[in-house]
Amino acid sequence: MKLNIKLTTYFKLILLIVGICSLFLFLFLSLYIYTIQQEKDVFKANSDQYQTEVRRLFDFNSKTQIVTINDLTYWDALVNFTKTKDTIWYNNYIADEFPTYEVNYIGVYDISKKFIARTSTSNFKTIDFVPVQAMMHLYRSKFSRFYMRVPEGIVEVFGGTIHPSNDPQKIKSKPSGYFFTARLLDQSYFKNLEEICTSKIQLLDRVDTDTIGNRKVTSVIKLRDVDNLVVAKLLFERPSHLNFEKTKELLLIIVIVTIISLIGAIYYSSKWVYKPLRLITNILENDGEISISHLKKEPGEFGYIGNLFEDHRKNRYQLEKSKEKAEESDKLKSTFLANLSHEIRTPMNAIIGFSDLLLDDNLADEHKSKYLKIIKKSGKSLVSIIEDLIEMSKIDANQITPNYKGVNLDKCIEELYNTLKVTIPDEKNINFYVLEKYVRIENDILTDEVKLKQILVNLLTNAIKFTDTGHVAFGYSINNEKKRIEFKVEDTGLGINEKDLKVIFDRFRRVEDDYSIALRGLGLGLSISKAYVEMLGGQIKVSSVYGEGSVFKFNIPLVYVDNFDTTNLKGEVIETTISDSKIILIAEDDNINYLLLKTILELKKHTVLRARNGQEVVDISESNDSIDLIFMDIKMPILDGYEAFEKIKQKKPELLIIAQTAHSSNEVKEKIINTGFAGYITKPLDKERIYELMNTVFQKDRIC
Repeated sequence: MKLNIKLTTYFKLILLIVGICSLFLFLFLSLYIYTIQQEKDVFKANSDQYQTEVRRLFDFNSKTQIVTINDLTYWDALVNFTKTKDTIWYNNYIADEFPTYEVNYIGVYDISKKFIARTSTSNFKTIDFVPVQAMMHLYRSKFSRFYMRVPEGIVEVFGGTIHPSNDPQKIKSKPSGYFFTARLLDQSYFKNLEEICTSKIQLLDRVDTDTIGNRKVTSVIKLRDVDNLVVAKLLFERPSHLNFEKTKELLLIIVIVTIISLIGAIYYSSKWVYKPLRLITNILENDGEISISHLKKEPGEFGYIGNLFEDHRKNRYQLEKSKEKAEESDKLKSTFLANLSHEIRTPMNAIIGFSDLLLDDNLADEHKSKYLKIIKKSGKSLVSIIEDLIEMSKIDANQITPNYKGVNLDKCIEELYNTLKVTIPDEKNINFYVLEKYVRIENDILTDEVKLKQILVNLLTNAIKFTDTGHVAFGYSINNEKKRIEFKVEDTGLGINEKDLKVIFDRFRRVEDDYSIALRGLGLGLSISKAYVEMLGGQIKVSSVYGEGSVFKFNIPLVYVDNFDTTNLKGEVIETTISDSKIILIAEDDNINYLLLKTILELKKHTVLRARNGQEVVDISESNDSIDLIFMDIKMPILDGYEAFEKIKQKKPELLIIAQTAHSSNEVKEKIINTGFAGYITKPLDKERIYELMNTVFQKDRIC
């Protein structure tokens, strides 16, 4: 039997809320359990690392005594002392140096294990305490280190067999005696060891297992005697600095808040959703006026829906208006495409039309010259349109580069003032003026005038938009020390909250308040202005007090046109002085482009050769040593222009090569120059530019 269960929207919503909350509860509980386990794992890893560290530092603390034993026990004089028992020598060479050994006791025994001499500190009274089995073990191992109890406490004993100086490895000769040092594990010992280990140390006598304190990492080192029996233990303790309690408390708080939120969501869903939905269902089924009246009293969207039911005809009218707006938007899109088509077709019509007229053999030379000028002008216009379209597409791709030229800054400011003054609405009581300048600019500056104006227009438009009364002012000042031009736009408008100042320049971010919501805009103006300022080499900042106004400031480099090396922008004008005929190889796969360049070169009586791909230009250049210059197309079959250039330069590094490309972007130009081409030309080809470039490269000047 098939069971059909129909759930209402309200119960689906409740199930969704419960499901999401349950999922979050499961997630938080899992995180809580994981945190507990992680705490254990991290604590264990820290403890293991700490134990290794303590063991190494503990051994390092005895390094000096071990080195002392090794240095003293292969000494001819000490070997002789075990035989002569010369106390004067012992006092001069052993006892007098005793303070430098950093031990509490020194004892010397002969090979028969008989005590010879000793030296100790005042607090160490025990004599001849080293057991015989320690010497027996030392005879075999040559060095030993062990611990034992004496009346003064626990001592760390270091022992070594005595050998001649020519036997530092103690393998050539038999021992002549035994040399022992002992260090008392007193308060100074523990203080020094605690400083080295950065730990608290306790001496334990009856602890059999390691003790791990609360939030402490510990390590126990067992002190063993010569028979490997445990004499005592040292307990090292250090705070672990691991505290997962806050994390666990936070997770528990989140779980509790989630449960409370679930209860609240169910309650308010019943109040704000279930009841209004029942009223809407009743209205749709019965068209009841009482239900509409109750629905209008509901807060929020449901009250608005009640008004929509009541004003059904008005709603239909709004739908019709929306339809008209959609049709108008579609019409605007079509108009844009039509205008774009018109802008392209107009120069294309002139190019094709006048080219057709030029085919008439009976056309007068005067008309031919006129038509050719029209075709050239229309071609440049078409190129300009295409470049503008490409530039627009680069705005979103962040690929726009500044177009620097000389700008009369005072004239620019005046034009902006006159343009924007007439745009201020009559209902706004705004005093719009230019700030007074204290330092007058000396000459035209070098910058991108279009982008500079766009920055100021964006800032001033925003200032006027958000100011109803008071003033809006702008201007600039000169900082000769920093070589900067500092611009300022100030207003007495709405102002900006401190929290919004951090995101005011972000793309698509707007200050959301009751005033700004009423004003249209995507919020791109300030982000575009910031991008343009940085593009021009400057910075922009804002200060504002909410309710009092805002001040935007930005700066750009101060570069006068007279002080700028314009040769990089224009090049030197050189008359066509090359009269000798040159042999020029054109690498071009397109027939029309080849024919055009060939015709231009033959006008100057040059001999022209052709290669149709990259490999062919490499072969021709290798087989023909009379070639003076190559025009290299960058985009060709088999090998592109860059690859062909590299192969040619490997065998003929002095051969001049000029790049020709249809790409006019700065990135392509920079790549061509960095590759090492003598120069470059861009399509469409300019005859005078070609002649000028040839003159330059044949005079050994690089085109930049």
